[in-house]
Amino acid sequence: MTTAALRRPPGPRIGRLEAVRAFRTDVLRLFERAASHGDVAFFRAGPFGVYALSHPDLVRDVLVVRHRDVMKGRGLQALKVLLGEGLLTSEGDVHRRQRRTIQPIFRHERIRGYGEVMVEQAERLTAGWEDGATVDVHEEMYRLTLAIVGRTLFDRDIEAEDAREVSEALNTGLELFDRLMSPFAPLLSRLPLPNTVRLNRARDRLDRMIYRMIEERGRAGTGDDLLSLLLRARDEEGDGARMSDRQVRDEAMTIFLAGHETTSVALTWTWYMLSQHPEAEAALRAELDDVLGDRPPTVDDLHRLTYAECVLTESMRLYPPAYVLGRTALVDLDLGGYRVPKGATMLASQWVIHRDPRWFDDPLAFRPDRWTPELRASLPRYAYFPFGAGPRICIGEPFAWMEGVLLLAAIAHRWRMRLVSGHPVTPRPKVTLRPAHGMRMTLRRAIP
Repeated sequence: MTTAALRRPPGPRIGRLEAVRAFRTDVLRLFERAASHGDVAFFRAGPFGVYALSHPDLVRDVLVVRHRDVMKGRGLQALKVLLGEGLLTSEGDVHRRQRRTIQPIFRHERIRGYGEVMVEQAERLTAGWEDGATVDVHEEMYRLTLAIVGRTLFDRDIEAEDAREVSEALNTGLELFDRLMSPFAPLLSRLPLPNTVRLNRARDRLDRMIYRMIEERGRAGTGDDLLSLLLRARDEEGDGARMSDRQVRDEAMTIFLAGHETTSVALTWTWYMLSQHPEAEAALRAELDDVLGDRPPTVDDLHRLTYAECVLTESMRLYPPAYVLGRTALVDLDLGGYRVPKGATMLASQWVIHRDPRWFDDPLAFRPDRWTPELRASLPRYAYFPFGAGPRICIGEPFAWMEGVLLLAAIAHRWRMRLVSGHPVTPRPKVTLRPAHGMRMTLRRAIP
């Protein structure tokens, strides 16, 4: 080990309790402060030593090269209270087996069939919009992606009581995320505190509903919804066994959360950015008019909707729904010339790396046309990683790209949105990067 590796990296001068408060109140600024001290920076948050990583090569080292020497960070471990041992939270052999079993469900040829559902739900939502009306676009996108995941995962209409209750229960867990992250969470979970009672009730509601649907699908034995596919999936590379009902429950809840939360957030920030950049909106509409004419988009149009994809790509660069990835070291690591001891927390922030001027010219500007083939070829491999990296990259990434581009095209072809004057726009980093005050916008019908 080199002499440099024996030294602790520099970092922001911040007290342990102040850092804990910053994680709750201004975590994006904390990541920026850490990055200003170098590609590896150190600070303490309560009892934990934190190493902030701000270089694509370090993302590769932790998430790809040394992925067996790390485990998920405390944030996602805390979500096990709600999600159980799904792909998002499981580790080691459990994760590898589950990934092998589920991977075939998300092959491109299978998920193409869900494209029609996505566009249908977009048209159903916007059919109730009125020219000149003011809406919270984040709420509208949440309703839309919730309807889509309800149809694709459960084969249920979103108006059904079950889908609404699942959403409300998951939201309860997400709102209590700060409590789950507390160093005292194990103790608090055993006390009859109001938040503990709410969290336990939310988990119990989730369990009752998903197990009932598992039983229904198990009796039917058929169906193309994701829940039915999970029940029929086998570990073909292993012993050929199917998942237990508990495993199916955990994976279904993980898909449900990831399948509507992140896409709704990504689209919300996309509408905001388009409202602030009319030249990008005009370029998008020109492409949609050229490709679609007067019809809605289909999956077959995706290869021609290149600018629409660039708009979504650029939006997720500036406002990544997953704004940080955390890992805990299982062994001592040497990263960037510094020693990271076993048990330390490592954080790699998309918010920071996506906005680094070393990789992106004029990094705070919204410029969808920057995403040329030349830029994509020249970027370091992990200068852009909205869906993670390595063996644990989001299994639903192809589904998410298809959904995001189709919904953007279907809605932008018919509607324009303008931010309500004076409405505050502030990111609220919790589990995802939601807008703190919603996104109040005025709807304007666009004539092709």
